[in-house]
Amino acid sequence: MAHCEQVPPAVLTVDAVLSRMRTVGAGLPPRDGLAVFNRVYLSVTEAVDRRIDGGRFAAPRAATALDVRFAERYLAAVDAAAEDRRPPACWRPLFQFRRHPGVRPLQFALAGANAHVGHDLALAVVDTCRTLGCEPADLEDEFDRVGDLLVSLEERVRDELMPGPDLLRIADPLTHLLGSWSLERAREAAWAAARALWALRRLPDVAGEFTERLDAAVGFAGRMLLTPLRD
Repeated sequence: MAHCEQVPPAVLTVDAVLSRMRTVGAGLPPRDGLAVFNRVYLSVTEAVDRRIDGGRFAAPRAATALDVRFAERYLAAVDAAAEDRRPPACWRPLFQFRRHPGVRPLQFALAGANAHVGHDLALAVVDTCRTLGCEPADLEDEFDRVGDLLVSLEERVRDELMPGPDLLRIADPLTHLLGSWSLERAREAAWAAARALWALRRLPDVAGEFTERLDAAVGFAGRMLLTPLRD
């Protein structure tokens, strides 16, 4: 892990990421689908930051680098949508359906997590390895610690955003729909994809095709997660 530690702490900070997320959220109505996911992701990033500051990561610089590179992928998608450019396919369903009245907040939260973990996380691991000059294996501990936090947060999000007894008429289809996606499985797939992309780094054409197909597959899953449950 020592090799990954050789990066000046001032180069990578979480403060700018948190500031950007707060700015994104401040300009959106609470019910907007992007606002729903942004609140969830902001809380994750704040929790990671607290754990880094509290010495909970054995390699804090590597953890910070991974956290920042991961967030940059999300913020780039937000910027693309705001500027009428096409974001990656994995993010398009969330931007397309963000104001649909038939999509529940829990669907928005998990569709964003699907895009970010299913696609962005693998690329963020590769970005971080290039930044720090290390191998994916050197980041595995940090990857696992951040992933454990994401999984615990997913449980809290489901508890907070699942409809109450007064909305039982949609609870059954919602439970069925969301039961088809697991953050834990998405995290495992992201690690496998990151290792594959790193192995393919000297074959840019193949790596590009792999990334494009991953993006499309995650986008398809996101579209299913955002199936409107009422008009």
